[in-house]
Amino acid sequence: MDWHTYLASQGAHTDEQGQVSFPTAAADTVLVPLQQFGLIRFSGEETLAFLHGQVSSDLKKMPADGCQYSCYSTPKGRMLASFLVLREADDILLMLPRTLQAGVQKRLSMYVLRSKTRASDASDERVLLGLNGPQATAIALAVFGSAPAEAMQTIKLAGGLLARLGQDRLLLCLTLDAAMAAWPALLAAGAQASGTAAWTLSDIRAGIPWILPETQEAFVAQMANMELIGAVSFKKGCYPGQEIVARTQYLGKLKRRTFRVSATAPMQAGQAVYSPEMNGQASGQVAQAAPAGEGLWEALVVVQMASVEHGVHLDSPEGPLLTFLPLPYPVHE
Repeated sequence: MDWHTYLASQGAHTDEQGQVSFPTAAADTVLVPLQQFGLIRFSGEETLAFLHGQVSSDLKKMPADGCQYSCYSTPKGRMLASFLVLREADDILLMLPRTLQAGVQKRLSMYVLRSKTRASDASDERVLLGLNGPQATAIALAVFGSAPAEAMQTIKLAGGLLARLGQDRLLLCLTLDAAMAAWPALLAAGAQASGTAAWTLSDIRAGIPWILPETQEAFVAQMANMELIGAVSFKKGCYPGQEIVARTQYLGKLKRRTFRVSATAPMQAGQAVYSPEMNGQASGQVAQAAPAGEGLWEALVVVQMASVEHGVHLDSPEGPLLTFLPLPYPVHE
């Protein structure tokens, strides 16, 4: 039995876009199959050196029991993908939206040349699960006997690993057999099966923007708050787009930032947002969005910082007004 069939046996419905849903009410602590993400595996003795020269974070400083956000950009500094970087023994796994996995893997493979590393699609080798909510740690302890103590720390499990992304956010990366054993155990310990939107909402509230097909090459790293979540190092060597990222940082030319907002209308990635002082031109766009219950939607929007005080609207200057909400980290102008 494959994972998709197993989920269907558990009551999951998967739509044509790969979005998973369950016929259950929302709960405080949810267990989410992260079908929206894929994995690129890099194997070989020069894997670390190769990837260190391609992505924005300092992989050489990532501990063996750690994980790290990062991004991959064009030479002009425009983001092609954002990642969560995980270690599995001597291999490195790049977790990114599944819709971008094949294209990004192909592009990175073009630059391997004589480096002793190779990229492969690990999306069906490992099952990704998100555990989010106030009881996430207690549930993980009940099922696995331990959990990472610090954010961005991982521990090994039989059949995979467990990562802590935040206080109430845990990520599991497991073999199929381990995932099919963990799923009912986690539910029995108190988690509620939930769909894709629940994890997307938790990413939004954690201020973690994912590059999607609708936003590829739209943002420089700082526009997406990448350096605020530890995804950019300004002390490492060169990588594609490094000059633009550094210039943006040190010359103070950043005009756009990512903010968390809510609206009473549905939102989706790529939608334009407007502000009165922009004279009809778009002030930015939605990076990702999810329903938040009671007719509300929440989103991360990349918008001109000068527009915030004037009010920002969805779709047109007269569209629904966006309400700005706090992020768990400061966004400096």
